[in-house]
Amino acid sequence: MMDLLSLEFMRNSLIAALLVGASAPLVGVFLVQRGLSLIGDGMGHVALAGVGVGVFTGNSPVLTALVVVVACAVAIEVLRHHGRTGGDLALAVMFYGGIAAGVVTISKAPDGSSTNLQGYLFGALNTVSRGDLIAFAVLAAVVLVTVLLLRDRLFAVAQDEEYTRASGLPVLATNILLAVLTGVTVVISMRVIGLLLISALMILPNATGQHLGRSFRGSLLAAVAVGLLTSAGGVFTSFYADTPSGATIVLLAIAVFVASALGSWLLHHSRMTRHRSAETHEHVHWEECGHDVVLHGDHVDYLHDGHRHARHGDHWDEHGDVPGAEGDLEGSR
Repeated sequence: MMDLLSLEFMRNSLIAALLVGASAPLVGVFLVQRGLSLIGDGMGHVALAGVGVGVFTGNSPVLTALVVVVACAVAIEVLRHHGRTGGDLALAVMFYGGIAAGVVTISKAPDGSSTNLQGYLFGALNTVSRGDLIAFAVLAAVVLVTVLLLRDRLFAVAQDEEYTRASGLPVLATNILLAVLTGVTVVISMRVIGLLLISALMILPNATGQHLGRSFRGSLLAAVAVGLLTSAGGVFTSFYADTPSGATIVLLAIAVFVASALGSWLLHHSRMTRHRSAETHEHVHWEECGHDVVLHGDHVDYLHDGHRHARHGDHWDEHGDVPGAEGDLEGSR
């Protein structure tokens, strides 16, 4: 690995991937809560138009993509807020117009080629320059600081926009901010993940985090950890397997999500097997009822008719069959 990191383009790619892995879930969690999981795809299409402008004019594609994405994000949210066009229609115009403009402008650029287009769409390890890395680091820091400072407001708007508006908070400004952060995250990702795949890294780590965390904060921390691990792992895997970096990272994120979903289901199934409701249980246990007592965590179960019963509120639950001779009997009363 040390020999691999001696290559400058691999160091640049790994750092860029870590920046994306940390930024994308931080923004994506609020998109998931608002039901806008695919907004990253639209921003990616628009960013391609900005890239085309940069390539065609000889300017930095990162900066031109950033300008175009931010302008479009503001326009979309303003249109949605004033209801001048439906949200779906605005997204459709953004999707198709952005990618069409990007393809045309890149094809007409003096150095435009299908190879350049492929790298922007799906990511390429050898396309991250030192200048790009500096720009990505600055943008990632902006995303991180903004989310940390305004996470409560972003969370409130994402949970209940109408209530937040009635409370006097600036809903439009917050929505515009989230759209801009989404666009910035797309620009950060385009060299490593690709403009067509970044939405997956905004959504999948958060979906995994919901299986691993017990609270919003815990789920978000888990999502960021998954984003970092899959991004770094995808970069190394794509190098050795000679595969596109963006697609490799996304496939790895999908594998982690499937594993977490399966693990969550197995854990839930195990708990349900050990915690069944004794619907027909009519006997009420008490200290001198004559049934054996089994210590079970922070409470006791009573052995009754080949089953273990425990009180939960106003009913009795079944905690599995009698364990037999190996049970943890405290004794009988």
